[in-house]
Amino acid sequence: MGGGGIPFFLPLGKNHPLSLMKPFLLSTVLLALFLHSCQKPSPSTNQTTALEKRLPYSIAIHGGAGTLSKTTMTPEKEAAYLNALDSALIIGETILKAGGSSLDAVEKTISYLEDCPLFNAGRGAVFTHEGKNELDASIMDGATQKAGAVGSVMTIKHPIQLARAVMEKSAHVFLTGRGAEQFAAENGIESVDPKWFYTQERWNTLQEMLAEEKAKGKTGDLDPLQNRDYKFGTVGCVALDNNGNLAAGTSTGGMTNKRWNRLGDTPVIGAGTYASNDACAVSCTGHGEFFIRYAVAHDVWARMIYKGESVSESAEFIVNKKLVEKGGEGGLIAMDKNGNIAMPFNSEGMYRGYAKPGEKKIMIYKE
Repeated sequence: MGGGGIPFFLPLGKNHPLSLMKPFLLSTVLLALFLHSCQKPSPSTNQTTALEKRLPYSIAIHGGAGTLSKTTMTPEKEAAYLNALDSALIIGETILKAGGSSLDAVEKTISYLEDCPLFNAGRGAVFTHEGKNELDASIMDGATQKAGAVGSVMTIKHPIQLARAVMEKSAHVFLTGRGAEQFAAENGIESVDPKWFYTQERWNTLQEMLAEEKAKGKTGDLDPLQNRDYKFGTVGCVALDNNGNLAAGTSTGGMTNKRWNRLGDTPVIGAGTYASNDACAVSCTGHGEFFIRYAVAHDVWARMIYKGESVSESAEFIVNKKLVEKGGEGGLIAMDKNGNIAMPFNSEGMYRGYAKPGEKKIMIYKE
């Protein structure tokens, strides 16, 4: 009889306790034992199946979503973006292939993107209404649900590294402004002169928006959807390592022409970033106010846990139905505990890519 069950007829000694039972009772007991053994697979079988389903590693990145039109993108600029995304993936995948942690892969990948002036994070950050760069970042560990976030920092070269330090070296989750910079100094996080973040292209975009506001008689219009040149340039990464641990991180320069130390979804755990080993890791990009209102990153996790949806079903519903109905624009990258990836967006394009064993892909526009 297969499945590890007890045969219905057993040769029993005359002194065996079962041999003393009446025939009918003996048959009933043996039948119950047999049915129980058939209904309960061995734990080792379950563990083997789970390991076979999970990829050894997986990584996905985004470089922001928004008005990314093929008609205005030059071949040279498109090639530059594709090369930058490829370089970022190589950094993260190399760490994961060598057995490194998902947290390390996320931090190092995003640090590279923060150094690249093509993206609205770190050195390529956009300017506020006052002509300054205010940076936000967050990171989350799927194994422990510990998280760290920083907002409105102006002298930190790699905000994602400071976010991780907040997670690992403080009792807090979210630090902002000068206090966050003081914490960085006390913990050896690299700082730079604010001039490090200046790029001519971002400065020109601010001047154009200010001129447009002046012509319309407005000051500090915060809604990027009202500006034909808006683009959400946030960067993010999600990863799964060899130990089955997920991690997610996001970094941004915020919104061009923002005022009053506005914070978007990027540093808000559950809005722009979320990770939990029982379901998924998520990093978002888009119109932050909507992602905060509807707790988008956490909502992906919640639908997977409470409704039993796949990562693709959950992410697609939230981005292309719920956000669309509410008027929010953007996208996200999400990865489940087995390394499966979803990358939906409802804008014209989203810089994105992924890598897993034997497969790598980088994209900008809708496929």
